[in-house]
Amino acid sequence: MKTMTDLATSDGSIAAIEVVRVSVPKRSWKSEWRAIKIMWRREMIRFVKDRMRIVTSLVQPLLYLFVLGSGLNAFAGGGESDFNFKTFIFPGILCMTVMFTAMFSSMSIVWDREFGFLREMMVAPIRRSSIVIGKVLGGATVAGLQGLVMIVIAPLVDVPYSLPLILGSFFLMLLLAFAMTAFGVMIAARIKQMQSFMGIMQMIIMPMFFISGALYPVTGLPDWLAVLNRLDPITYAVDPMRKLVFNHIDTLPPQLASTTGVTWFGWTVPTALEIAIVAALGLAMLGVAIWEFRSAE
Repeated sequence: MKTMTDLATSDGSIAAIEVVRVSVPKRSWKSEWRAIKIMWRREMIRFVKDRMRIVTSLVQPLLYLFVLGSGLNAFAGGGESDFNFKTFIFPGILCMTVMFTAMFSSMSIVWDREFGFLREMMVAPIRRSSIVIGKVLGGATVAGLQGLVMIVIAPLVDVPYSLPLILGSFFLMLLLAFAMTAFGVMIAARIKQMQSFMGIMQMIIMPMFFISGALYPVTGLPDWLAVLNRLDPITYAVDPMRKLVFNHIDTLPPQLASTTGVTWFGWTVPTALEIAIVAALGLAMLGVAIWEFRSAE
C-alpha cells in the first residue's frame, strides 16, 4: 500500500515523498504450517548439502559395531557357538546413530543464536512454537534417514533384509529421533555457547547410551545398574528395536533370544508401553522446549 506524505527539506521547501506501508498478515494455521515447513526444509537442505556430516556421523557407529563388536565377539565365544555379538549390538547401534545425529541437529540452535539468525526467527510474525516444532521435526527426519543408512549393512551382521524390518525400524528410529531432538532443543534453548552445549551433551548422552543396554543384556544386572537402566528412557527404545530385529532372524540362537525384555519388579513391560513411554517423553520435552522459547527474550 502506497501513500504520499510531505517532508520539509533543508532549505525550507516542502517535498512530497512516497511511503510504502508494510502490513503484517494475521496469524492463521496456514501461516504457522508454512513456518513449520520452512524450518523442516531448512534442516533437510543442511543435511543434503553437508555430505561430510553424513559420512562422519557414521564413523562412530561403525567403529562400535565392527571393531568393538568383533573384539567382544571373541571374548563371548563367537568362534565356538552361534552367538554373534555384532548381531546382538546391531539394534543398539541403530539407536546410537539416531541419538547422536538428533543431538547434533539440535546443536544448530546454539549456532543460530551465536550468529543472530535465531533472533530474526523469533521476531517473525509467527508463533515460537512453530519454530520449535519445525526444528524438532526436521532434526527427527534427518536422524531417521541417517539411521536408515545403517540398515543397509544389516546382512553384514547376519540380519536379513525384510520390508517389515525396515519399516518397523524406521518408525522406531523416527520416534527416538523425535524424542532426542526435542531433548536437545530443550537443552539448547538455555545455552549460549557451542562449547557449553557440547560439554553438556557429552555428559548426558554418553551415560544414557551405555546405561540403556545397547551393548549388553539388561537381564541379570547388578541392582544399582538395573535401577539406572530402568530409569534411562533410551532403554525403552533399544529393547523394542532389539525385539524387532531378533524377530526377523530366521535361526535365532537361544543366547540372543533370552536377552530381550525389560522388567519392572518381575513384570515384563509390554512393547507397546515401551513405545508409548518414548513418545510421551518426547512430547513432554517438546512442550518444555516450546515454553522455554516463549519465555526467552
